[in-house]
Amino acid sequence: MDSTSSVDSLMAHPLLAMLAYFSVGILMLIVCLACFEWVTKYNCWNEIAKGNVSVAMATGGKIFGICNVFRFSIQSNDTIYESLLWAGVGFVLLLAAYFLFEFFTPVFRIDDEIARDNRAVGLISLFLSVSLSYIIGAVVTYG
Repeated sequence: MDSTSSVDSLMAHPLLAMLAYFSVGILMLIVCLACFEWVTKYNCWNEIAKGNVSVAMATGGKIFGICNVFRFSIQSNDTIYESLLWAGVGFVLLLAAYFLFEFFTPVFRIDDEIARDNRAVGLISLFLSVSLSYIIGAVVTYG
């Protein structure tokens, strides 16, 4: 029996499937947040520890967005491998949206405003991540 068929047979049990998807989802969340941390100019967790509400809102939106895309990928795919693939594609789209948001607001720098605790920018960032996660999720479902 190869490793793919053994994983598939384990995934036939609802409790094991739930634990597998949950574990993979948490791992995916950690990896994706690390990628976002790498591309932002500020340190999310240090800023949150200092009480920066804007960073907390922007990070919360990213967390919701990543998890929501992963939810859609779980619901619409047959295997955990397909779910991971589509969640990865969805994350790349979220990351692209982050860069586009920065690019299409030439009046000010998004990262700088969030680091300064500009809550209006933090709130827009949160809603952008959440809203786009639904569009990306719909595309994942379609794919």
